Amino acid sequence: MDSINQQQPEQNHKDLHGAEAGKKIKELAGKNNTCFFCTGITTGKPVTVRPMSVQKMDEQGNFWFLSANDSDKNEDIKADNNVQLLFQGSAHSDFLSVYGVATVSTDKELIKELWEPILKTWFTGGSDDARITAIKVETKEGYYWDNKHGDAIALVKMAAGAVLGKTLDDSIEGELKV
Repeated sequence: MDSINQQQPEQNHKDLHGAEAGKKIKELAGKNNTCFFCTGITTGKPVTVRPMSVQKMDEQGNFWFLSANDSDKNEDIKADNNVQLLFQGSAHSDFLSVYGVATVSTDKELIKELWEPILKTWFTGGSDDARITAIKVETKEGYYWDNKHGDAIALVKMAAGAVLGKTLDDSIEGELKV
């Protein structure tokens, strides 16, 4: 039996490299600045997953977060700094999986740059709170699932495919190498 990808009448796979990959990562992650931050991914034990808000991302596909120095996440990173970030931008598209290496920093200037007033909920001492750390995730690779022309076109193609009995969708996916 043919796979869905082989039944597509148009290209639905495109790997992206370098700046193009970094741009796609920033585009998809920017649609929802919250991700699932996964640690313990190479330990052979169940992965630990928690929601986290991205404080900053750049064109190279790097991410920054703020975290408490006594958090389980920071402890997990000390034991295994390989992490995975999982993003979902909408119900039907804009999916992103990023694999990278995390480093924890106590650089006060960086923390002040990443600071937002709402974070005082967790860091009552503000940006000078003694417990606050910055986590940088340097992207090593990723994978994306998206559509090419927006949700409206994707819906029309899916409906036409259902009527015609053909695999017609607007999907695009591929590896991301920065």
